[in-house]
Amino acid sequence: MNLTARPATDPLTLYRYRDGLYAVDLLTALIVGFDFFTWLGDRAVGEGEIADHFGFARRPLDVALTLLAANGLIVRSSDGVRATDLAQEHLSTSSGWCLTPYYASLHDRPIARDYMEVLRTGKPAGWSGDKSSGDWHTAMEDEGFARKFTSAMDCRGRYLAQALAKGLDLQGRTRVLDIGGGSGIYACSLVAQNEGLQGCVLEQAPVDRVCSKLVAERGFADRVSIVTGNMFDGMPTDCDVHLFSNVLHDWDEAEALVLMQKSAAALPAGGLLVIHDAFINQHKDGPLHVAEYSCLLMHSTQGKCYSTTEYSAMMRECGLEPGAYADTVVGRGFLVAKKP
Repeated sequence: MNLTARPATDPLTLYRYRDGLYAVDLLTALIVGFDFFTWLGDRAVGEGEIADHFGFARRPLDVALTLLAANGLIVRSSDGVRATDLAQEHLSTSSGWCLTPYYASLHDRPIARDYMEVLRTGKPAGWSGDKSSGDWHTAMEDEGFARKFTSAMDCRGRYLAQALAKGLDLQGRTRVLDIGGGSGIYACSLVAQNEGLQGCVLEQAPVDRVCSKLVAERGFADRVSIVTGNMFDGMPTDCDVHLFSNVLHDWDEAEALVLMQKSAAALPAGGLLVIHDAFINQHKDGPLHVAEYSCLLMHSTQGKCYSTTEYSAMMRECGLEPGAYADTVVGRGFLVAKKP
């Protein structure tokens, strides 16, 4: 497959259907399971008070409020969270126009029921609602699941990776480390786009074996190597570019910061850190499709979609200098930082 070519048509709608699949279940849990808007009423309430009243954990509460804000149902400000006129009229049981009974028929959907627990515990549910599989991180230790999931991310990456490779300036760079790189599609696409660039994929077993096979099948075995290891244990020090592509969003903020610190320590002076992901905006009220995707991540992993502001703050804490954010395709983009 030509890793420098793009498809002739735009698959945006297809991506958004899949990425936003769980958003209606989270909304249903808030409306029906917790009667959130009846309690909120027309007052401004701090996020801490919301957490205390409902017993919500910090990470899922943030994802829920971002979804509500992106849908125009709340406004987040320094005064707190306030329901919009739309929400007060149609989602509070004190209104004659309340739609809660209409949503009640969805409340027994498995994912909606999962959210009742995830919101309170902060712990991810089983992948695709299958509690026997454990969360995504546990499921990836199973070779069958790992192969299936890596294949899914590889088919997505064939499109996303080329857009990243075309938008990211790697002139003068020599070696890119694709951290938690799955199938190696991003490392392969970056070296295909940049003559002279070498690649390295850091992955743990059993994904490392899947990656090695796919890299060889693409014809990049001479330019992309595979290093087996756990990214939390440290990273190779011979790469002047580090890439986290759709990796940090699988982890809570503390773990994401640790990974970024590991990267900053391994990068040489002048090295480049690249985060490629779906980003929430700095006001945390959109874009809607990213807020919806964050619901899926919050349900099944320990993470969420982070805002550009949150990532930039982590970068600074690691001693890195954040650069500008740039869009690519289907609601994705990248943020870079340099090591002084």
